[in-house]
Amino acid sequence: MKQLDVQIMGQSYLLGCPEGGEARLLDAVEKVDAAMCKIRDAGKIKARDRIAVLAALNLAFELSELEANALKVSRSVPVAAPAAARAETPGTATAQADAAQPQLTALLQRLDSALGVDGRLL
Repeated sequence: MKQLDVQIMGQSYLLGCPEGGEARLLDAVEKVDAAMCKIRDAGKIKARDRIAVLAALNLAFELSELEANALKVSRSVPVAAPAAARAETPGTATAQADAAQPQLTALLQRLDSALGVDGRLL
């Protein structure tokens, strides 16, 4: 397991990362940082833990919308569609949604553990 030193909202975090997953983790860090900075910059919330929870909820909601849209698209593929288009069936979309859930859970656990180590609420 590789470790990456990243910054989220100006705070450094040392994160564990599986070999070959660096690009995906850095992309996730960028999304979390952008979501948290957007909430912070709105100026209504200052506590880092509250910002993190709101950012996590926003990202989870966006993921849920993407999964729902993928399911809608896969259900609308006509039977006579080419094989490549039929490859994504409702079962496939459900499997993809099921596969994404552990990733989201793992990301939220990492966020929780990082905030726990931080020891600061502001």
